[in-house]
Amino acid sequence: MNEPLRVLVIEDSEFDAAMLVNLLRQGGYTVMWERVETGEGMREALARASWDLVISDHQMPQFSAPEALALLQATGQDLPFLIVSGGIGEATAVAAMKAGAHDYLIKGQLGRLVPAVERELREAANRAARRQAERSLAESELRYRLLFENSPDAVALLDAQGQIRFVNPAVEAVFGYTAAEIVGHSFVDLLASPASFGWRRETLAKVEPGLGRAGGRPLEMVGRRKDGQEIPVEIGFGEMEMEGQKWVIGFIRDVTERKKAEKRLREAALEFQVAREIQERLFPKSPPALPGYDIAGASWPAAATGGDYYDYLPMLDEGLGLVIGDVTGHGLGPALLMAETRAYLRIVALNRHCPSEVLTRANRVLAEDLGGERFVTVLLARLDPPARRLVYANAGHPPGHVLGPQGEIKCTLKRTGMPLGLQLDTIYADSQPVALEPGDLVVLLTDGIEEAMAPDDSVFSVERALEVVRANRHRAARDIVEAIYAAVRDFSQGAPQADDVTAVVVKVLAEPA
Repeated sequence: MNEPLRVLVIEDSEFDAAMLVNLLRQGGYTVMWERVETGEGMREALARASWDLVISDHQMPQFSAPEALALLQATGQDLPFLIVSGGIGEATAVAAMKAGAHDYLIKGQLGRLVPAVERELREAANRAARRQAERSLAESELRYRLLFENSPDAVALLDAQGQIRFVNPAVEAVFGYTAAEIVGHSFVDLLASPASFGWRRETLAKVEPGLGRAGGRPLEMVGRRKDGQEIPVEIGFGEMEMEGQKWVIGFIRDVTERKKAEKRLREAALEFQVAREIQERLFPKSPPALPGYDIAGASWPAAATGGDYYDYLPMLDEGLGLVIGDVTGHGLGPALLMAETRAYLRIVALNRHCPSEVLTRANRVLAEDLGGERFVTVLLARLDPPARRLVYANAGHPPGHVLGPQGEIKCTLKRTGMPLGLQLDTIYADSQPVALEPGDLVVLLTDGIEEAMAPDDSVFSVERALEVVRANRHRAARDIVEAIYAAVRDFSQGAPQADDVTAVVVKVLAEPA
């Protein structure tokens, strides 16, 4: 029979929550679960039922993993707390783990989910066993001994002079010593650098104030095994009184695997940094200098690397392709897919006149590569500079807009087909030509702008973005792009950026002399 598992999922996406639960079921669990996405919902769920595990998205419109962790800790419940997110920086991940989160996994790379759950459930059971043992120790030394025999952490009972009087079987697993070999020795014999511990062979509580108090913060140190191998350990202490004598209990945990995980996080962060540097080189270094036009674009990723894309493509017959796109998700995977999409579009555009032909051919290659698991929205508009004419094809991207000299909407660049990568045989169509006149503005945006949220859960919207464009229409195109981003950040009031933000603006100037 599958093992029952009660899971509280903190996630604003019902699809993502169901995917996590399905992975747990595939891992052999019979899952009973509930999804919440606010602090109040989590509080009610914790009060209403008992849970084995909490899995939380890092950042949601109304809630966040740090808030959820603090709320859980405030209840006093010791439940495994896993963070599953599309991508956060190393510092944020390490800070979350130091604050009490037990592991961090990346959406789209959930192969570690089931092993991580199994490990943290075991760890939770061990912590529960240790707490029970501490309560029972005052009642019976024998009960204490029996409970700790099954703990995977090394446990040592010390007298007031720091001499080891009892150890559990896990000491041999962690340090290589049998009980007979280590009982009667000083506790410092388990340490690689006793001097750093401040040991003076005095009463343990006097060595470092507060060290012997129950609940004191564990110390990170270096232990030494019987064979001389040094290992990172975490040591916590509690104190007790039995038969009129004071004792100190030392809990020693081998944190080798945790240190390896932290190292992997640092290496991943470095990888993200390198990927970000590469991605920045893929964006246009400067806009094309076209007489009679002022062109600008910029992209601000939500993670170290993003899935948004914009570019200026040379096309046949001296046409200029204005392209803006968005790969599902953000992080390293979408960034790589963005680079692939950019390469296909650039190659195809060199030999094609129509935007629809470019998207149709690029879609065939992407659909074969992606297999329908991911997709890319792209709006490609061909600008014919001398004719002052625009023709576009829109593969599932949010509509662009052409504004007149007074800010009125002259044309909406609506979707003309589904996103790239979904169906191999999709054929895209071109729009009717759009005539451009001096004073017109072409505005292309990604959904990270219109879907940006304020603390009250209201969204920024396309209308607000266009109002920013109207208010700044007499400024340079670069200034308009930056004004859009500044307005989005002001609207969000400092909240973490949930999605990539990208904008392209073309100003039609007076006819060149």
